[in-house]
This record gives sequence, structure tokens and C-alpha cells, in this order.
Amino acid sequence: MSSQIPHRRYNPLTDEWFLVSPHRTQRPWQGQIEKLPDEHLPEYDPTCYLCPGNKRAGDKQNPDYTETFVFENDFPALLTDIDPNTPLETGSPLLVKQVERGFCRVICFTPRHDLTLARMSVETIRRVVDVWAEQTLDLAHYDWLHYVQIFESRGAIMGASNPHPHGQLWANERVPQFVEKEDRMQRLHYAKHGRTLLSDVLADEMRLNERIVWQNDSWVVLVPFWAFWPFETLLISRRPVPFVHDLTDDERTGLAEALSAITIRYDNVFETSFPYGMGVHQAPVNTPNIEHWHLHLHFFPPLLRSATVRKFVASYELFASLQRDSNPESAAERLRSLSGVHYRDQQS
Repeated sequence: MSSQIPHRRYNPLTDEWFLVSPHRTQRPWQGQIEKLPDEHLPEYDPTCYLCPGNKRAGDKQNPDYTETFVFENDFPALLTDIDPNTPLETGSPLLVKQVERGFCRVICFTPRHDLTLARMSVETIRRVVDVWAEQTLDLAHYDWLHYVQIFESRGAIMGASNPHPHGQLWANERVPQFVEKEDRMQRLHYAKHGRTLLSDVLADEMRLNERIVWQNDSWVVLVPFWAFWPFETLLISRRPVPFVHDLTDDERTGLAEALSAITIRYDNVFETSFPYGMGVHQAPVNTPNIEHWHLHLHFFPPLLRSATVRKFVASYELFASLQRDSNPESAAERLRSLSGVHYRDQQS
């Protein structure tokens, strides 16, 4: 019965509390129902602006690429050709604006239009991991840049404008606020204990064995104790390293295996192409004293009850506190129990 008691949980990575209300999982739903995604896509779509050889915006044309392909975003959120000292007057010291420079790039994971990470081979995903490392090193050459955010918005529910398997990379002049929170909390923990925060989190999770979903020799996939999203997971490298490019050859392959394992299980939850937001959290670049940083990846999937019912960030979450309707432990148990073989392969 104690597992059904409303309670608060603490997120040590962000120094924030949130509410857990596990007894609300049985409430009826008469709200919005989402459309199921089309899972029968062609290998090549002549109308897709990310497929090989096709034209993009502004008559730019993709090469006939045969593996992971990176290009500068045609509609970037950040620009480089602006003067960082441009004054931005607001008329009040309380209303502050700053010029923010940066790069925005698109990473096409594969030339195949019909694939997702869950349907890609480990070898193909490993190439994506290598590109993440290469791109981070490339952008770190710009000494005015201080953060490289790698992410994927998977599915129309998450705002993806194209089903072709792809992610993005935004490189900021300043460290973004969510990363800044994690940087501060990891730094405080390391100064006090001489160990990374996620090393200690991982040790506790391995000992308790309540929220572990999947593991290999170099990576662990778990539902964090402080998970807000219904099937949120955290991928933690066993060896504390600050960047993807610091991973050994075996650790990069291990990360590719972890990405395959969790995305297959996501698809298997409701037997649909599971939407999610995925973010790689590395240390800030061109920044000294980063020994406190521990590489990790976040998965924030919105689906709640079925393939067509999602978790909404409603008014209480917007004005008071984050809140979830089930225990993270139950989500971990469900993900852990699912097959590592994709449901479409099981059917065939």
C-alpha cells in the first residue's frame, strides 16, 4: 500500500523536487487521442528533403550519401555571422537581452527513410555515435563556443517535421540553463565527495536493482528515481568520461547497443513507433575543470497509457511542480520485462 502514497522525490542533477501520485493511474481518460504514426514508409521518398540526392530548402541538394550525413541546418535557430558586441537595448535593467551565436546542424542517421534507431543495426548506430564524437571535436575548435547539444525529436508528437531518421546538434556560445543546472550540481557533488554524482547514483541503482532496465559492460539503462516522464530513462556510462569522444572503441559500441536496446523496448511497449525526445549531455567545451562531468543521455517519451494517449504538461506542472501518475519503479519493471527483439520482427 505504501507504493500508492503520494510523495515528493528529489532530482539531484537539477536540484528540483516533483510530485508522484501513483494512485491516479486508474483515472478515466476522455481527453485527446493521438493518431497512430505511419509505420509503412518507403526506403526512399522522392518528396523527403532528407533522403539522398533530394533537394532541400533553397535548392540545396543532398549528396547521394550512403551512411550518416551531416549538414548545416537550412533554418538555424542560431547564427554565426553576427557581431557578439551588438547592443540590444530594452529600456530597463530588468529586461535583459544578449546576442547568442552558434551553429545548428542536422544529422541524418542513415539514407534509409523507413528506419528508426529501433530498426537500425548496432553497426549503423555505432556510426552515428562516431559522428557525435567527430562533430563535438570539430565545433570545439571555435573557442567562443561553450556547449554542444546533441538531440533527437522522434515522432510527430515530439515536433519532428520529417519522419526520416535524423537528429540535430546545436552549439551555443553560452551553456544552456538546463545543462548549467546539471553542471552546478555535479560540480558540488564532486567537490564534496571526490566522485562524480552519476557514479554514486549508478552505484546505488546497481545495489538496489529496482530501476535497472538493461546493461552491458560499459553502459547502464535505468529509469531514474526522479523520472517525470512516464517511461523516462537515463543512460549512464560505467566509466566517468566528460565527452562522447572520450569513449573507447568498446564503449562506443556499448553505447550503440544501449541505444538499440532501449528504443526497441520503447517500440514494444505499445507496439508502435515510440516517440521521444533524446538528449546527449556532455561537459561544456572550451571550459577548464570538468572532471566532475559524467557523460549521460536522457530519453523523455511522452506516451502514457497507450500508443494514442500521451502525458500532457498541464497547468499544475506549469505553475507549481512537475508531477507523475505512476511510480518510476513500475515503468522500469515494464520496460525490463519486454523483449529485446522488435515486435515487427517477432510478427514476421
